[in-house]
Amino acid sequence: MTSKEIRQQFLDYFASKEHRIVASAPVVPYDDPTLLFTNAGMNQFKDVFLGTGSREYKRAADTQKCIRVSGKHNDLEEVGHDTYHHTFFEMLGNWSFGDYYKKEAIQWAWELLTEVWKLPKERLYATVYKTDEEAFELWKNITDINPAHILRFGEKDNFWEMGETGPCGPCSEIHINLSDNFEDASLVNAGSPKCIEIWNLVFIQYNRDTEGVLHELPAKHVDTGMGFERLCAVIQKKNSNYDTDVFVPIINAVSKLSGIPYEKEEEMIAMRVIADHIRTLTFAIADGAVPGNEGRGYVLRRILRRAARYGRKLNLNEPFLYKLVNAVVDNMGYIFAEIKNNQANIEKIIKAEEESFNATLDRGIELFDAVVKKLKTQKLNTVPGEDVFKLYDTFGFPVDLTNVMAREAGFAIDEARFNELMEDQKARARKSTKDKIANAHAIADNLEGFDMISDEPTQFLGYETLSSDSKVVGYKFEDGQGLVILDKTPFYAESGGQVSDLGTLTIGGKSFDVIDLAKVNGKVIHIIDNKDNAEIKPGSDAKAAVDETRRWDIMRNHSATHFLHAALREVLGKHVQQSGSYVGPDRLRFDFTHFQKVTEEELKEIENIVNRKIRENLPLNHHKDTPFEEAKKMGALMFFGDKYGDKVNVVQFGGYTLEFCGGTHVKNGSQIGMLKIISESSIASGVRRIEAVTGSGIEKYIEEQHAKIKAHEVKIAELAEEKRKLEKEIAEMKLKEKLGGIDSIVSSPVSVNGISLYKGKVEASNMDELKSMGDELRAKIKSGAGLLISQIEDKVAIVAVVSDDLIKDKKLSAGKIVGDIAKIVGGGGGGRPHLATAGGKDVAKIDDALNAFEKMF
Repeated sequence: MTSKEIRQQFLDYFASKEHRIVASAPVVPYDDPTLLFTNAGMNQFKDVFLGTGSREYKRAADTQKCIRVSGKHNDLEEVGHDTYHHTFFEMLGNWSFGDYYKKEAIQWAWELLTEVWKLPKERLYATVYKTDEEAFELWKNITDINPAHILRFGEKDNFWEMGETGPCGPCSEIHINLSDNFEDASLVNAGSPKCIEIWNLVFIQYNRDTEGVLHELPAKHVDTGMGFERLCAVIQKKNSNYDTDVFVPIINAVSKLSGIPYEKEEEMIAMRVIADHIRTLTFAIADGAVPGNEGRGYVLRRILRRAARYGRKLNLNEPFLYKLVNAVVDNMGYIFAEIKNNQANIEKIIKAEEESFNATLDRGIELFDAVVKKLKTQKLNTVPGEDVFKLYDTFGFPVDLTNVMAREAGFAIDEARFNELMEDQKARARKSTKDKIANAHAIADNLEGFDMISDEPTQFLGYETLSSDSKVVGYKFEDGQGLVILDKTPFYAESGGQVSDLGTLTIGGKSFDVIDLAKVNGKVIHIIDNKDNAEIKPGSDAKAAVDETRRWDIMRNHSATHFLHAALREVLGKHVQQSGSYVGPDRLRFDFTHFQKVTEEELKEIENIVNRKIRENLPLNHHKDTPFEEAKKMGALMFFGDKYGDKVNVVQFGGYTLEFCGGTHVKNGSQIGMLKIISESSIASGVRRIEAVTGSGIEKYIEEQHAKIKAHEVKIAELAEEKRKLEKEIAEMKLKEKLGGIDSIVSSPVSVNGISLYKGKVEASNMDELKSMGDELRAKIKSGAGLLISQIEDKVAIVAVVSDDLIKDKKLSAGKIVGDIAKIVGGGGGGRPHLATAGGKDVAKIDDALNAFEKMF
């Protein structure tokens, strides 16, 4: 039976039991910032179990894409080394939301396993929670399992909890004993590959309160999960999940790429790791995650780099992982269309990441080998934390990758020291971060020393107004700065990338500049310049006024980031996610996940889309204090790492943007004016940055560009004049050089009938230059006649000169000479008796013309 048939039989079976067959949730849970990845089938129904949401159906079943690589569910070290752990896997599951309970869950699980799939009953074991008599009796009475195969276990194995508090309950697991002695119950829950858990039935019947006390839930739920890969191995009678048709096509692709058969244990481990990891990368990237430096992005980077290093064991030294994506798509694209639809994008991202890491992988391995060699001579067996840190910091080796390499060489690593060095690095980074009026923020870091008359949080009015009549409810003075807490304020304190407002507070008839803001325990602290230590008492009236021009500039830039984000996702792909921002009055900065440089054409398209949308005058719909679950159902974009409370703000411009955001915004898109992208760059592997301006920022940008153009024009004019002078100097130098060649003509005259004749072929750039050479020749001869001929481009240029004595005594004329010579080269000319010029067309007869010169006398 194929894996495709097994999966479909599961879904068909529960469809026959009136279950709604639902689609798998994305493996990247953007609607749950508490999770890096979807790691269980129940994730998409978490709100139902918490009582904050509901579904239109009471029964559901699906196959859920899952990734487990961190925290409590971390199978990374076992992957590839054993036969049944994976970073990516499918979880087949069925659910009851206050409908059926233990009886049906147990009965249907047993029926499907033993009657549909015909698993040997004698090898199956059921475990129940130690005090769950109901489940024990149900297994005993409604199934024909061997009663001796019903085992009791404690909290560790048979009690499920969502967290320290909240929904929880006992569970019943189904195990299959694949050993030769299937009556050996000691193998159950013993971590043996010969006896594995294949299905877990969770009965959610309690709610645990903050005191740890269990309370019965009014509605009881069923949540089951079955490992698809393990099930396929059992049904297909394989000793390893990797020998099933779930993995074999991918392993075959690895073998073909490397030219190495799947035979030797070390190479088999490498191929299994690669096959597992490429599935994880393919599905995670298809659902919008990308390798990066933080959170889920770093998990993917670790997995990719781990796989790349295992590729070295198979002589795969060039990027190769991206070539395996097609094998995953061919094998699983029929059930998960998203990997097929995003295949090209997945391959590009993986290839770019491989190329980035390959540049340092071999050098890192060389360093590790040198460290190991040195440790062996010292008879030590632990890689120092400093070396582990260097591999991470310099060569990009995640600590778990170094740990794998160390373990293969028979070494351990000093992970404690590595963690100390990581903390030191983070502390230095925090210290070097640009402080925002550091002294004031240090003062405002807590509420100690404040003269307070109210402990209520500050009411923020800044969405509706930029000024307010308020009351001072807290004050503190230190180092020339006053820290004022008001009962209500229009001032926005920095958050979500948007900088703090500036402005003034007027208290007791005196105006104070607000130079910064801080927020502590819901209270906005206005940091004012009060060098004179003017008296400010809690209870005083205050007029708060935000710098209106500056705030509007900030709002334009902030609203523009939402338009920019939407356009980026439209042009580059849905994998684009915000990873940081700066929104100030002068400009905006938007950091986002993307695997390669954004081209000029793409930037132009993004900018055009944003400005077109701005001109559509899309109205702002600011959903304030919206219940978190309701905001999620609206489809608002949210991001891992952001902290959300029970109530959130959602910013929406028409039907184009919809995001969680607590910042301040323009009332409609047209108030942004326009957006101009001024730069695009890389700030980390897989993270790009765009800087842009709007509103008055564009005016300033245009002024700066105009000033640059004017400066360039002046510079161009100066350079043109300099060029003209240099060209003139060069021409004079060249002419001087050419005139120097006249000396050789002067030194070798020919005498005909008592007249000295001077002739020669010379190089000249133009007729003026040739005339200058004629003048030079005439000046250097005491008595005589001269003829100079030059080929200028494809024509003949001629100059003739005669000394004054020959003009007077012999009646010679340069004009007549040059006219007669010109006829020989197919031209004509003339001039004065002492110097004349002519031109001709036939350059082939230049030598004939020079020879004819002597015969004229």
